[in-house]
Amino acid sequence: MEKRRLASIAAITLGVILILGGIGTWTMVSSTLAEQRITTPDDACLPGRDVTGPFTAYCQAMVIQDHALEITDGQTYAELDREDPRRETAMDASFLQASLFTSVVSFGVAGMAGAIGLLFVLIGLGMRDVSEHLVDEGEQERTDASV
Repeated sequence: MEKRRLASIAAITLGVILILGGIGTWTMVSSTLAEQRITTPDDACLPGRDVTGPFTAYCQAMVIQDHALEITDGQTYAELDREDPRRETAMDASFLQASLFTSVVSFGVAGMAGAIGLLFVLIGLGMRDVSEHLVDEGEQERTDASV
């Protein structure tokens, strides 16, 4: 019975750590984006919003791509001639997009860590409940046997 109890405590502890890590990561990425004071333009999928979360970061990344392709006549950084003056703009757009997509992925990982943490907490609580029921049933059997 002691092993079940220890496994329960370990699962709950791991779950809490994952939840706190997910919340901490989400908060850090969100505040870092907010410090940049980025607002999505009118032609973004979520226009006029501060970029502080995964959806606004994604919309900003997509609008950067659209604007860069418009400037470069549909050519990507790799497709532009090395001497083309628009190549630097395409490169900057590519780097900004990659940074925003990294933020989107970070939000996803943080959310997944929180969800898995919640799952571990629930598993740990379930293990504890089963363990308590087994103890109660064992005591009941001993009481019935002594009568």
